[in-house]
Amino acid sequence: MTTALVEVADLAVEFSDGTRAVDGLSFTLPPGRALALVGESGSGKSTVAGALLGLHRGTGARISGSVRVGGTDVGAASPALLRELRGGVAAMVFQDPLSSLDPYYAIGDQIAEVYRVHSRASRRAARARAVEVLERVGIPDAPRRARSRPHEFSGGMRQRALIAMALACEPRLLIADEPTTALDVTVQAQILDLLYGLREETGMGLLLVTHDVGVAAESVDEVLVMKEGREVERGPVGEVLTSPRRLYTKTLLAAVPRIPDAGAEPSSARGPAGVPGLSGPAGRPGPAGPAGLSGPSRPPAVPGPRGGGGASARQDPGGTAREDSGEALLEVSGLRREFGGGRNRVVALDDIGLAVHAGTTLGVVGESGSGKTTLGRILVRLLDPTSGRIRYRGEEIGTLSEKALRPYRRELQMVFQDPVASLNPRRSIGDSVADPLRAAGVRDERLVRRRVGESLERVGLDPDRYAAYPHEFSGGQRQRVGIARALIAEPRLIVCDEPVSALDVTTQAQVTGLLRELQRDLGLALVFIAHDLAVVRQISDRVAVMRHGRVVEQGTVDEVYGAPRDPYTRQLLAAVPALDPGLADARRSARKELAAA
Repeated sequence: MTTALVEVADLAVEFSDGTRAVDGLSFTLPPGRALALVGESGSGKSTVAGALLGLHRGTGARISGSVRVGGTDVGAASPALLRELRGGVAAMVFQDPLSSLDPYYAIGDQIAEVYRVHSRASRRAARARAVEVLERVGIPDAPRRARSRPHEFSGGMRQRALIAMALACEPRLLIADEPTTALDVTVQAQILDLLYGLREETGMGLLLVTHDVGVAAESVDEVLVMKEGREVERGPVGEVLTSPRRLYTKTLLAAVPRIPDAGAEPSSARGPAGVPGLSGPAGRPGPAGPAGLSGPSRPPAVPGPRGGGGASARQDPGGTAREDSGEALLEVSGLRREFGGGRNRVVALDDIGLAVHAGTTLGVVGESGSGKTTLGRILVRLLDPTSGRIRYRGEEIGTLSEKALRPYRRELQMVFQDPVASLNPRRSIGDSVADPLRAAGVRDERLVRRRVGESLERVGLDPDRYAAYPHEFSGGQRQRVGIARALIAEPRLIVCDEPVSALDVTTQAQVTGLLRELQRDLGLALVFIAHDLAVVRQISDRVAVMRHGRVVEQGTVDEVYGAPRDPYTRQLLAAVPALDPGLADARRSARKELAAA
């Protein structure tokens, strides 16, 4: 009988603040097999991964139960034995490569140091090993790039470098903690294909921690679904994803945005705003339920552009805002943005032309570096264009001075990608939400507090939490705070820059459902910037695909997703994870053939 590579029996982890992160979890992982731990943030997935390497030792956490990795009892292992285990028997790839790599040292030197610790090889041999594993994970020109520092690598290349570091000592088990979170779909597909290929090549086992069910379908043999530190369901990946037994698993799968195969229902019949069985923050109903968005007063729906032939929003039978013909609320043409000058000049945007109508959503998709964020900042005039025209409500605003732009600031708002970075940790969320009011000259504190409370309630947050600080909120709740801050100005157009890129699928569904609900209530125009094509399809009416600073394709959702014209769009769509393991395997084979051609 084959000895299990990983044996976990009745594992419980309780932190010093009393939080029981893992509660009686048991599972095994045979050699060469792959298991995914799937669940929402806070379900205990990463805590389990850390327990396999004894990372909770010395933190004050109370651990009970048994954990054995490669025959080693992790709980009873001496510090010296743990050092041998980490890297030699099992290695871990963390979610954020920037925080895992030392910014001051070359990538190759960091990998070589890990190899020397475990093998006692010479410096020359360690450097050669670093180049070898970098080549194995697909880093081009590895001898030269081994001398590069982390900031000189793209996000996907940094993740490859971390995988190379983990492979340096040829471990029997690779633990990957959210290895593709916030990566472009094409880069995500490359990382997943790499992990799959390495398993075939080396026979190593894989424990994958992810909140993305599609990522699990692409990568593993079995799935273990977790909730609140406990096992909800476990079984072969095809069985769990196609015929889930538990309600929570069904709910998790229902929240995953999908790109239907040809012949499926058109995107104009978008699903309900909420996800059945999910509740909003603080136990409040999610955005699908009226109570989740009810407030003492709702601003009136925003009218179309001034002038007789203005664009307006109408509702189709499915409740989706669709655009009528007429003048766009916001329109850009010939837009160009350059950074730097001379030899260092970089063209971030080149000849961009697009339009956004009232009550509709324009999705903007593309890989990192395609110019999406630069475009979004220019649309709300946080950046000046180098050339081109920006017309808002029929008025040219692209060349206006900051003073002349003030009347438009309230109507053009932005929700940023990282709510942690966009909220001051030393200020209460109420004060942050109130900023647009105070900037507009509102000095009546009672009025400010009332308006902030209404805005928080509108996005499903408790208005009594005015004095709470950002660290007291979850990631999804902080994103709701950012939306509340944008809404308090009563805008006509909101640019959302990657608002759900690092959120659970259930939290993603809540936030996108909230945005659609707000759009229906208030007649908002939205520009939704994302690298996740499935999410963009779920929320958008029209889509613009960007590459290298240019729009390579745009049209209705059905046009772009149903019959893409540009090869790049087809490449993006082919990289979207599939929930069907059979389809995922077929796509992986197709990508492999394409790469070999």
